[in-house]
Amino acid sequence: MQFITKSPEETELLGQKLGAVLRGGEVIAYRGDLGAGKTAFTRGLARGLGISMRVTSPTYTIVNEYTGGRLPLFHFDMYRLGSSDELFDIGWEDYLLRGGVCAVEWSENVADAMLGAVTVSIEKTGDAERRITIEGGEACADLSL
Repeated sequence: MQFITKSPEETELLGQKLGAVLRGGEVIAYRGDLGAGKTAFTRGLARGLGISMRVTSPTYTIVNEYTGGRLPLFHFDMYRLGSSDELFDIGWEDYLLRGGVCAVEWSENVADAMLGAVTVSIEKTGDAERRITIEGGEACADLSL
C-alpha cells in the first residue's frame, strides 16, 4: 500500500493507524534516508499502541523501550551496527520473544534479521511531503485511511 503525507503530523497519523492494527510480535523494518520521517512515523506508531511516552530517536542508545500501552514498543536504530551478528549480540531474540513491536530504523544494515518484517519505506518527495509504502504483515491488511 502506498500513501502520500503532506506534513510530519500526517506521517505520524499514518504511523498511529498502523500501530492501532498491530497485534504484537511484528517487526517494522524502516527504509528511508536521514530525515525522511522514520522517527515521526514511530511517534505515531507509539500512539497507535496506546503509549503516551515521548518518542525520540535511539541513534546513540541503539534501542529505546516504550511501555504503558497495549503492547510494548522497542525502537531500534541500526545505523551504527555493521552486521546482524551485532544485533544478536545486543539481545535481538530476547526483544522478539517479549511480544511487543520492534521498529527498526536503518534495517538494511541487518537485512538478514528482517525476514518476515513489515517494510515501511519513506521517501521525501517535497519539503514536507512523503511517499510511504507499507508492505507485508497480516495486520496491515486492516490498515485503511
